[in-house]
Order: sequence, then structure tokens, then C-alpha cells
Amino acid sequence: MRWGVGLSMTVLAVVLIGYEWPRLKKQPRKDKLVFLSLILIAWTLSLFDLPNIPGPTTMVQTLFKPFAILLE
Repeated sequence: MRWGVGLSMTVLAVVLIGYEWPRLKKQPRKDKLVFLSLILIAWTLSLFDLPNIPGPTTMVQTLFKPFAILLE
């Protein structure tokens, strides 16, 4: 992980929460919970290097490669 990206995404998440929270004070508790959970999910995903992480097809190929000899 690059520390600059993680730090900047953390600052942006805090700024977004600080900007939107006064508007959310009038809303029910469920709306606040949904807002915070979406921010948390987005922040967590932003910390991963998603373009360079292998996808599910790579995992399936890795798991079943030993069985390729049996299937041929």
C-alpha cells in the first residue's frame, strides 16, 4: 500500500463525514448507520491495490491446475 494514498483517502473520508454530518443530524439513526457503513466500505476498498489483485479466475486456475493432468 502506498502511504500517501491511504492518508489522503482517510482525510477525504473525514472531510466528507464532517461536511455531511450536520445534514444527517435530522435523519433517523438507520440513515446515519447506512451513511457511515458506505463510507467505511469505500474507505476500506480504497486501501487495496485492486487493479493488481488477481481475480477469481486466477484462483480457480490455481486450484484446478493439478487436476488438468487427470482430465486430459
